[in-house]
Order: sequence, then structure tokens, then C-alpha cells
Amino acid sequence: MTDDRPVALVTGASGGMGGEIARDLARTHRVVAVGRDAAALTALAGAGVETWRLDLTDTARLAAHTARLDRLDVLVHAAATGGAHSVAEATEEDWLGQLAVNVVAPAVLTRLVLPLLRTASGTVVFIGSGAGTRPVPGSAVYTASKHALRGLADVLRIDEEPHRVRVVTIAPGQTDTAMLRGGIARAGGLYEPERYIAPSTVASVVRFVVDAPADTQLTDIAVRPRQEIARL
Repeated sequence: MTDDRPVALVTGASGGMGGEIARDLARTHRVVAVGRDAAALTALAGAGVETWRLDLTDTARLAAHTARLDRLDVLVHAAATGGAHSVAEATEEDWLGQLAVNVVAPAVLTRLVLPLLRTASGTVVFIGSGAGTRPVPGSAVYTASKHALRGLADVLRIDEEPHRVRVVTIAPGQTDTAMLRGGIARAGGLYEPERYIAPSTVASVVRFVVDAPADTQLTDIAVRPRQEIARL
């Protein structure tokens, strides 16, 4: 039987946030989940999600996989890498590594699938960060990458308006993911899960965007902890 559901491609799907987004969208979409963690992808496959185990910076393999798609209605860029590096501390490798994953890979992937998104009048969701709108002390590289990602989204929205492609940046504050927990551990901080946003909450915001009526688009959504955490 032909599956005529709309198609969603979610990157970073082997992470906490991307995985929740993929699971939620799978209720109504045929989901392709892209990630690197084999065990997490196997779990998603068990939930009826198609999985691609890929490094997003491998453009040749990414292009070969996306060439298989015959439809795409939703693209969610949830993959990201982090780490706290000041300008004084960051190496060239730190800069190139984070920019490659957080900015260049989303731009390249979007270009590869843009004809399909145009045909579907689709929706592109960039998972940004509070760091994309405000400075984060001691985190120049990650902050710069998320500022750049928001700029990419803003220009894409203008350029693709004639094709009715919707583009949104969702900027979560501190979300209870492995990236946040690792950063807290490296800094010797106190892990307080009750203060952080649940990944499933971010997934519900993505759902809200995807289900928005066809006559509108939501462009910038900040998702903050109920009790604000200073400066982050």
C-alpha cells in the first residue's frame, strides 16, 4: 500500500530533543530520522520511523540519501554540537567543528531538498537557542553559530516567500538534554532537572508550528524555562 502521509525529515533524531520531535511527528507524518547513535535510531525504527545513520557533514552521503526522497513537507534541523569556548580559548578546530554542524550542514541539507519543499509549500524548522539572541558568557563559538543559524533562517524565509515555504526558528532555553547535562558537568555546576524544559515540550512547539493554518507562518518562537535562569 502507498503511504500518502506528508513526509518529515528530522536531523539530530538520535538526541533527546530530535528524538522527541521525530516521535511526535510520526503520529501524522512519514518520518525520516537522521542521527549518529545506532541504539537511539534502532529505538525510533521500532516506532515505525525510517532512520538514516549519517554524519551531516558528509555531504556526498547526505546527497545520496536525500536523492531517494520523492516528497518532503517538513524539515526540522535539530542536530547541533556545543561546548563552552571563549575567544581566548577557542581553537580553529573548535570554530570549524561547531560551525560545520550548526550552520553549514543545515544550509547544505536545505539546499539539497529545497525543490521538494517548494513543491509541497513545506515548512522548515530550525532549532535555535537562547544563545541565538543574547550573549552567553564564555561561549563565543556556540553563540556565534546560533546567531548565524538565525540569520540563515531569516534570509531563507524572505528568499522562499514566492514558493510559500514557511521558515521558523524555535529558540529553546535550557532543555534537559545530554548536551546540557554534559556542559553542567564540565563546569562543575549543579544539575537541577526541575528547572529545565523537557524535550517533549519542544516537540509540542514544533507540532504547533507544523499544524499552523496554511494562511500563516510563525517566524520566531522563544521557549523559555518557567522560572528563568539568568543570562542563558
